[in-house]
Amino acid sequence: MTPRPAVPAVLAATALLLAGCGWFGDDDTEGTSVFDVEPGMCFRSLEQVKAQVGDLDQVPCSEAHTLEAYAVVPYDKEGSTFPGEDELTAFADGHCAQEFREYVGVDYLDSDLFFTYLLPSPRSWEEDDRDVLCVVTTAGEPLTASVEGSER
Repeated sequence: MTPRPAVPAVLAATALLLAGCGWFGDDDTEGTSVFDVEPGMCFRSLEQVKAQVGDLDQVPCSEAHTLEAYAVVPYDKEGSTFPGEDELTAFADGHCAQEFREYVGVDYLDSDLFFTYLLPSPRSWEEDDRDVLCVVTTAGEPLTASVEGSER
């Protein structure tokens, strides 16, 4: 999957958070395939910057983390060919913003949190990957609890 930021001001921070994969070697982390991520799972930021993400380092939401999955949105428009990054980005921007309020409990524009997402890559699209993974993040201190229903 290809990571994409939702807010230009967070572009650099988000690129560092989502544009890589790898293992931290910490016994408390569990590598989770991006294809197995479900809402409510929390992850540490990533160490390496890469164009595609395969695994995320899952931790309990009660531990310091910078990412929390809050929605998996299927791209359900007709067609079997890759729609392109611009189309997927527009789709993710709208749907992840809508899902944000439902999960966090406050409209995205009124929140002190940010969202970003992982998009299907042309390669994963060929393997029937049609899901956009919406993720809450922060530009400040790491999160130490789930943001579900937090109204932050």
